Amino acid sequence: MATSAVRQARWQRFWDRHARDYDRQMGFLDRRLFRDTREWICAQAGGRTLEVAVGTGLNLVHYPRDVNLTGIEFSPAMLALARRRSAALDRPVMLRIGNAESLAFPDESFDTVVCTFSLCAIPDHRRAVTEMARVLRPGGLLLLADHVASTRWAVRAMQWALELVTVPWGGEHFRRRPLELVTAAGMGVEKHDRFAAGVVERLAARKPLS
Repeated sequence: MATSAVRQARWQRFWDRHARDYDRQMGFLDRRLFRDTREWICAQAGGRTLEVAVGTGLNLVHYPRDVNLTGIEFSPAMLALARRRSAALDRPVMLRIGNAESLAFPDESFDTVVCTFSLCAIPDHRRAVTEMARVLRPGGLLLLADHVASTRWAVRAMQWALELVTVPWGGEHFRRRPLELVTAAGMGVEKHDRFAAGVVERLAARKPLS
């Protein structure tokens, strides 16, 4: 098996194992650290919307009802929980297995692309952002939120120490900056917010019309 396939299989097994505990862990972080970020992100979505790494569907309740929503997730166990949540909410959404590093959609397929608290754990996050920009139509909106490198050196030092364990164990990064990738891709940042010692960052960026 090729190295990339081995890595992807390991990544998938890791998230399958953690699917049952995911909501509890993220619920704590939403209350204590991420605040209203899910609402902030999802309220801006419109038209044909793709959520990359939809997880267990924690964002589903926050989307406007008129959004035509598609969600992809790498972990079958996580996706099964998202389907259950979609049914409980009576929220129509097309949910499918997918890889953020290679989105199975044509160019310029979506009006909005969303990714929350997932780029930190996608192995090739640069490729994932490139793919999100590719499937976004000109003038479309990219909505991202994640935990990032702190603005305080002492916290960054702690994040560096944490990565010595979390990166080999589960591929979890604490010092990435998706904002830098978005601006390098030529997208215009329309909204940007950073809080909790700079650890949480959220943004809305527009793909150029040409």
